[in-house]
Amino acid sequence: MNKTKAGISAGIGALALSAAVIWWQTGAEAQQGLLPYTDTEAVARGAEIYKGFCASCHGLGRQGAPNWRDRDADGYLPAPPHDETGHTWHHPDKQLLALTWHGTAQIVGNGYKSRMPGFKDTLDPDDVLAVLAYIKSTWPDAVIRQHNAINAQAGG
Repeated sequence: MNKTKAGISAGIGALALSAAVIWWQTGAEAQQGLLPYTDTEAVARGAEIYKGFCASCHGLGRQGAPNWRDRDADGYLPAPPHDETGHTWHHPDKQLLALTWHGTAQIVGNGYKSRMPGFKDTLDPDDVLAVLAYIKSTWPDAVIRQHNAINAQAGG
């Protein structure tokens, strides 16, 4: 196994362990996923963190960058929306946590180009959970129900 594959495997293992700890700590919330989107304090903290770390790319209203589905001249996709019009809610919590923690390019691999950085050196795990909880809390109830079903299908 080369260093890159070993590093990715170790990162995924660490993320799985972190997700398991988070799942254990959240108790009943784990049935709907890992994000504490009904916790008003976590959501409020997440909103502030989002403003400072995410809004510059994804928009203050979570609307994403214009033409977010079209690669730019350098081959990068612009930041997608995190509202119900985007695809964030199509991914289970574990994947959202991994993408936010490690960055899209590292998770996707195979030379995938992304400007989405990982925040493991910038935010702590509770901050990442709070940001994702804030994002989820803004979705319409029907989208939240669909996202919860995706989480259930993905095993939490």
